[in-house]
Amino acid sequence: MPEPLQTLKTMLFIIYLSLWSVLGSHGQSTIGTTSQTFVTSGEDNGQCTTCQFRQQSKLMRLHSIKSQILSILRLEQAPNISRDTVKLLLPKAPPLQELLDQYDQNGGVSEDEEQGSSETIITMATEPQAITQGEGMPKCCMFSLSPKILPDSILKAQLWIYLRPAEEPTTVFIQISRLKVPSEGTGRSRIRSQKIDVNAQTNSWQHIDMKQLLQSWLKQPEINFGVEIKAFDANGNDLAVTSAESGEEGLQPFLEVKISDTAKRSRRDTGLDCDEHSTESRCCRYPLTVDFEDFGWDWIIAPKRYKANYCSGECVQKYPHSHIVNKANPRGSAGPCCTPTKMSPINMLYFNDREQIIYGKIPSMVVDLCGCS
Repeated sequence: MPEPLQTLKTMLFIIYLSLWSVLGSHGQSTIGTTSQTFVTSGEDNGQCTTCQFRQQSKLMRLHSIKSQILSILRLEQAPNISRDTVKLLLPKAPPLQELLDQYDQNGGVSEDEEQGSSETIITMATEPQAITQGEGMPKCCMFSLSPKILPDSILKAQLWIYLRPAEEPTTVFIQISRLKVPSEGTGRSRIRSQKIDVNAQTNSWQHIDMKQLLQSWLKQPEINFGVEIKAFDANGNDLAVTSAESGEEGLQPFLEVKISDTAKRSRRDTGLDCDEHSTESRCCRYPLTVDFEDFGWDWIIAPKRYKANYCSGECVQKYPHSHIVNKANPRGSAGPCCTPTKMSPINMLYFNDREQIIYGKIPSMVVDLCGCS
């Protein structure tokens, strides 16, 4: 082969190697970059999906709480009671203040309240049944008893009465009579009487024990026609407020019943607790504060807010391949879900749809423990 031709082939081969080296390195670099970009994007997308799923779990928990409260209280919708109406109807009485004192300054549930072993039910007085409303019969007071109250569970039952101020120092005779149907004779029988001394121009709340009468009503509901309340001073003036007349709103009689809570609290099992900044992917309990004012629920007197918590995270599948399916489509997986495995109640003071004040226990309001099931 002539030397010039051999030299030309050698030069072309060198150029070919140079071009292959440049193009090959560039191609590999491009592929590597694309691969790295894909991996990074996949990680970011996974974190984003987890964040979105957690936010969705939180919103579902809030919606569940609203529906659950209305269902437990047997309300088709939230009572239409404004903040001004609450101030107007809320009894200005010592036991109500004691109940409100159980909540902290921010309106949340205190630690002592969470561990309470009794429940208080407050029932406002209404007009007696029409069957007792003969001529000269009183317009007060009837009390509808909660089915939660059982004869043997009553720790305390008190009737609270507000006395108007007397014009001068005097002795007041408080009389409580059980109402009966007119066919039974006089229509009333005295069951309690109490004598107290009051100062001039001094109003006051007085309470009378009603445990025995309440137990008899529970054992024989057919004899519960309510009671008549009288409080006469030395001049024969009735000082007892028995209805919400103008200027006396929130001063009508009510029944305070404290019952024992038979449900025993056990020590909380261990479980994962996380915060909103946690990178934990497993099933975990996250903090969530429910604010009833954000709901526009002024009919709930207390607590105004409480720690509800919610569950979110992944659950280990029974079979290895199920975990891959769950990662690819976490919401479409039929495997175990991260759900509450232990819940506890809260005590709530609220108005029902008849503008009666109830203080009772609402079950399953706080997530104590999360698990896979």
